[in-house]
Formats: sequence, structure tokens, C-alpha cells
Amino acid sequence: MVGFEPGKISVAVTKAFLAVEGGQSAASARIRELVAALTDAVVSALVRRQPAGGTFHIEDVQDQVELALMRSGEHEVARAYVLYREKRAEARAHEAAQKSRRSSRNCIRSKTACGARSIWPGSGADRVGLRGLGEVVDPKLILAETLKNIYDGVPADEVRKSAVLSARALIEKDPAYSYVTARLLLHTIRRKFWARRPCRRR
Repeated sequence: MVGFEPGKISVAVTKAFLAVEGGQSAASARIRELVAALTDAVVSALVRRQPAGGTFHIEDVQDQVELALMRSGEHEVARAYVLYREKRAEARAHEAAQKSRRSSRNCIRSKTACGARSIWPGSGADRVGLRGLGEVVDPKLILAETLKNIYDGVPADEVRKSAVLSARALIEKDPAYSYVTARLLLHTIRRKFWARRPCRRR
């Protein structure tokens, strides 16, 4: 989900005109005025559908662009826009497939003093030191919130801080999460103590 930008409609329509009339048409005042008018028509049509504001699916926006082009008599440009639309749909599908493959790996790498190691989402309570509390709290909820606030290559200390903050934020939901927060803080203190010792490779 992204912010609605009419400028993106103008860019897409301009590309459709360029595909039909050639690159030199970009300097044409007629084309610029026509693109501006078409963009305004599309935005007006969308606003009329949701006067109080809301969310527009990209397919709805593209449908309105096609309608505006057809109503203006620009049938060749409309055809070019349909081709452009198909290419964009393929690009989004490819991007979604890549994102799905990345999420299927389901791994974020963190940096430690001894090197890099992987954090595996969905690995259960043991990964965040919640063993024995599964019936009282939801460790997966804490883990999910923790993963929202970290990134690939994040320092391991930041991972532990994120886990503590995520657990603390859930205390309002259930006081039992205060025990989780305390355990995670204790785990952090222990880590700092053991960090003074030399790293051992497994």
C-alpha cells in the first residue's frame, strides 16, 4: 500500500502516447495538455467513487485510465496503455514471487561479535527464552513483533532490545507479559556478562 500520486497516472499515460506517437511527442504542448486533462478526469472519477476518501486498488485506477482514453477517442493510445498495463502486472507478479521466495527462506541474519548467525522466525518460544510460558503468553506474537523492528544484518544486541520492547508493549494486553519482559532482560544481562569471555567457535 502506497500513497496515491496522480503524477504516476500522468507518467503512465505519457508513456502510452510516446509508444504511439514517438519520443518527439514528449515536447508537444498538445500531448502535455491532453495528459493533464486525462489525469484530472481519472482523479475526479476516483474521488467521486469515494468522496470521503479511502483505498483504491491499482486495478481500479488502471480501469479508469483506460476508460478516460477510450472516451477521449484515443483508441491507439488506449491499446498501448493496455500493453503497458500488462507489462506492469507481470513486473509486480515477478516481484511478488521473489518476495515470496525470500519469505519462504524465513531467515534474518544478525551480526555478533563472533560472526553472523541466523534468526529463524516461527522457531517457537526457545528462540526468545520463553520456555514454559507458552500456555500463559503467545511467544509467536512477541517474535512477530520483534521481527517487524529488525532488518537483515542487524546487530544481535538490537535483536535482544527489540524483543524486550516487544514484550513490554504487550503488558497492557496481559500482565503475564511482565514475566516475559523480565526473563528477556535477565537474558540480556547474562549475555553482557558472558560477552567478556573469549568467543568459542562451534
